[in-house]
Amino acid sequence: MLNSTDIRLLLPESIWLESEHFTEARKISLSLNNEAEKWQTYLNALALLGFEEWLSTRITQQPIKRDSNISYLKVGEFKLCLIATENILDEEVNLAVDIIERPELAAHFYVLLEVLEEQEEVIIRGFLRYDELVNYTIKLQPRDNFYRLPLAKFDPEPNHLLFYSRFLEPTAIPLPVATETKVEENLVVYLQETTTKLSEWLQGVIDESWQAIDTLLSPEMNLAFSTRSVELATKRGKLIDLGIQLSHQTVALLVNITEEAEEKISISIQLHPTGKDKYLPPNIKVTLLSKAGNILQQVEARGQDNYIQLKLFKGERGKRFSIQVSLDELSVRENFEL
Repeated sequence: MLNSTDIRLLLPESIWLESEHFTEARKISLSLNNEAEKWQTYLNALALLGFEEWLSTRITQQPIKRDSNISYLKVGEFKLCLIATENILDEEVNLAVDIIERPELAAHFYVLLEVLEEQEEVIIRGFLRYDELVNYTIKLQPRDNFYRLPLAKFDPEPNHLLFYSRFLEPTAIPLPVATETKVEENLVVYLQETTTKLSEWLQGVIDESWQAIDTLLSPEMNLAFSTRSVELATKRGKLIDLGIQLSHQTVALLVNITEEAEEKISISIQLHPTGKDKYLPPNIKVTLLSKAGNILQQVEARGQDNYIQLKLFKGERGKRFSIQVSLDELSVRENFEL
């Protein structure tokens, strides 16, 4: 038997729309000539107006501001991207690649809103944190510039969103920052202009700049890079010199790939000291970047780390990413394609 709490969890939050909401939404969409764009803008406006009013009755300690883009709201220092849809088919949600990977469009939270115009209501279907969204989409291959996510990935409880906005610091969900492309300004050194194609490693085609692990590390350190499927894995490393930042000492970037089912490849990344050095320099970082340059993962060495590693990640063939090793103001970046 269901109690009142169970029923509350099964029923999504509904927001009733008023006549003034429809009037303002029509005004906002009136200037557009393309019918499809006009309709989507109309839906976006209804979602924004309804959700903004819903928030204002529940959050009084922080200002709620509209963005110049009608699909965004700011709650204090948090940025919310509103995903407005007429209906959710097959329990699947389409998210444009740009709103995730372009720094100016990325948001702390992505709120899914179903707009039922005839019923005059907006339903809060759920929300996703940016960091959770990125960790999930790295496993996906976009189609037609959209990621397709299961509805089940969204948190259906709007009170969790209210809790985050009240008690979480925005820095807990770091957003990508737009970077300059000039090497002189960024102090980014690219190890090579071409991209390392990891799928070719599985066929035995490996660039000579990538060396066998045992030529770079001691046997003890090499053990730290072993995997459960050693016989199926391909392991290679490259020496990285961060110049005067390390007094021209080198560290070893190690890459381990394993072929998985459904044409996917799993990747393990570690950074090790070399030579007589037992520990990595404090504050040296390894960062996983998307093709657009957005931070997907990052790990930093502490006082006595003999190696650091990123969380294992997987992707389909053709997926592109970069690994960046950085210390203070200098970074070295290597580009990859699965």
